[in-house]
Amino acid sequence: MIAESRRLAAVQTPVIPIVSRWIATTPGVVSLGQGVVSYGPPPEAIAAFRTFPATPGDHLYGPVEGEPALVEAIEAKLARENGIRVRPESRVVVTTGSNQAFFAALVAIADPGDEVIVPSPYYFNHEMAVVMAGCRAVAVPTRADGQLDVGAIARAIGPRTRAVVTVSPNNPTGVVYPEADLRALNALCAARGVFHVHDEAYEYFTYDGARAFSPGAIDGAAAHTISLYSCSKACGMASWRIGYMVIPGALWEAVNKVQDTIAICPPRVSQRVALAAIGVGAAYARSALAALDARRRRVMAALAAGDVPCDVPAPAGAFYVFPRLRRDLDPMALAERLVREHRVAVIPGTAFGATGGCCLRISYGAVDEATLDEGLRRLTAGLRAIA
Repeated sequence: MIAESRRLAAVQTPVIPIVSRWIATTPGVVSLGQGVVSYGPPPEAIAAFRTFPATPGDHLYGPVEGEPALVEAIEAKLARENGIRVRPESRVVVTTGSNQAFFAALVAIADPGDEVIVPSPYYFNHEMAVVMAGCRAVAVPTRADGQLDVGAIARAIGPRTRAVVTVSPNNPTGVVYPEADLRALNALCAARGVFHVHDEAYEYFTYDGARAFSPGAIDGAAAHTISLYSCSKACGMASWRIGYMVIPGALWEAVNKVQDTIAICPPRVSQRVALAAIGVGAAYARSALAALDARRRRVMAALAAGDVPCDVPAPAGAFYVFPRLRRDLDPMALAERLVREHRVAVIPGTAFGATGGCCLRISYGAVDEATLDEGLRRLTAGLRAIA
């Protein structure tokens, strides 16, 4: 039998499709699994979609880096909201989602055998991409509260290290990294000659006075900082597959090679919708914050009940909660039992590289309060019974 490549055999199996198969064969499951929002694009974006196709040219390939109007709108957004001045040192590239942006950046900066530091628990698709590229993901545990341990990251940097990856607000823990820590890490990367890749897909989703900070806005950071963004969550555009990134100008040609090979260009119809959505601005996503915060508080209250055997670092961002159980169970087996026996789906923490106990990721972004309450009733009952 002809086998798959050793490189791909080393990549973890995507966990979301596994959980989705469990759900498909178990009627009536409440899913607190996949990380999406419950709303779609703003009305202005839907109206823009209805104007496509306007001319025969809309059916042709577009610029590899994205439509000029969208790139210009993104540059204005970055200056206005993130404090990032793109030109002359950096460039914007529109991608088919921010996962593609991450992979393009990764293969542009790293060779097989190089190392990429991922604070753990990490976003599993980042770790998968690192392994897929023939590199080594070096997991550096975060502190007990989910915050970065900059000293541990410094000790993990070696001669083959090419980048340190951060996600804030964080998937899977929901923590928000303070500006001071991101500044310290960005300075460390500059001093040690490695890239700082920072994922800001959840930039608008913060609570309790927390604020997302963009390391790309730091003076002198442009040459070693790669910033990733997504329209999937903020604009309710997950299926449209539009993300974008800010890269050092020196990586422009390398990233173009990747983009041209994998996608040729981002879908023009999706870019038309994204242009309208970005024009609406941050207010659209932030209009959902009060409802999301109410759901967050419901999750925390349910898990804080004295007879629920778990501990939960307080999340101040995204729409995830990452409890750690007080019993040493196999997270994948526990997640399957919760689906099969209690009809509620969550994601096992092992997919995110969580160690030192049994962790689960709970997502509350895509459910209404009644569905969430039912899901939490099932989840807490399941944890009491199993754990």
